[in-house]
Amino acid sequence: MVFCSLIRTFASDMRLIQFLKDWTLPVAMGLGATLYLIFAFVPQLDGAAQFFAPVMEAILPLFMFLVLFVTFCKVDFHKMRPVWWHLWVSIFNLLFVAIVMAVILMLPRAVANSSLFTFHSSLILLEALLMCIISPCATAAAVVTQKLGGSLEETTTFTFLSNFMTVLLVPLCFPMIEKSADITFMAAFVKILYQVMLLLVVPMGLAYVVKHYMHRLHRKIVAVRDLSFYLWGCSLMIVTGTTVKNIVHAEASLWLLMAIALLGLVLCVVQFAVGRFIGHYFGRTQEAGQALGQKNTAFAIWLGVTYLNPLSSVGPGCYILWQNIINSIEIWQERKNKLTKND
Repeated sequence: MVFCSLIRTFASDMRLIQFLKDWTLPVAMGLGATLYLIFAFVPQLDGAAQFFAPVMEAILPLFMFLVLFVTFCKVDFHKMRPVWWHLWVSIFNLLFVAIVMAVILMLPRAVANSSLFTFHSSLILLEALLMCIISPCATAAAVVTQKLGGSLEETTTFTFLSNFMTVLLVPLCFPMIEKSADITFMAAFVKILYQVMLLLVVPMGLAYVVKHYMHRLHRKIVAVRDLSFYLWGCSLMIVTGTTVKNIVHAEASLWLLMAIALLGLVLCVVQFAVGRFIGHYFGRTQEAGQALGQKNTAFAIWLGVTYLNPLSSVGPGCYILWQNIINSIEIWQERKNKLTKND
């Protein structure tokens, strides 16, 4: 009887572990949102909430650094080179930015003939959408691409190209939007370039050293299957909690928040679909879809808070939920296809 009970307990634990492996991203998002709401609305936990808030803010960059470091440890640096689908994805990304910028510049005339939103609300809505387009390809895009069986090197290469494209676009576009803000091209360029160097180049350089000169440590890192994916899950939990916090405390009408969330969903689906459509012609459907659709929303939130109306950060905050729902569906579909092939 005891032995049977132990077997059932073990089997139950294994099912739970397998469930967590299969649905890491939804579990991370749900856990992050739930934990924030508990700490925010249970008065007895106010002290703990104040203690953990700065801790989470300090831990998040560390997790992102580790995600990139572990990912770069698996990259074959000799295969990192631009390919044709990089060009077309970049062109469409620029096209989307140009469309939103054109609408923003024509906004005063358009809002004058509309009673749906005020100029201020409309500008916040468009800024939120722009943040979801102009922000670079997410550092975790390569992690998800590898999980889907795509090319790690090609997606990693595009991540670099996308980040440096953002470094150029933001100082060009933002002064036209917030004319009253003190934004100069060179100051913004240097500040954003510093963030990119810190978040991308440093972990890549460290990974290169470990891979070529510290072979024992490198073997231990790459031996842990899906390590970067689970590290990304941990960071996603923190980012989701921060997103829920920003939405709860946003000083905006419910209609505006709903409009940002719904248009963010539409934009997310469109960018993933266009990316996959482009990649179809190059045999890189997964890679191009992730490259155009998955955005570095943490970086986008920082851009919005630093240079535009802070409420625009709600856009990338909602976008991270949509893009990871899509990622979860893609990973589920890939796992289902593998099981079908094995059967």
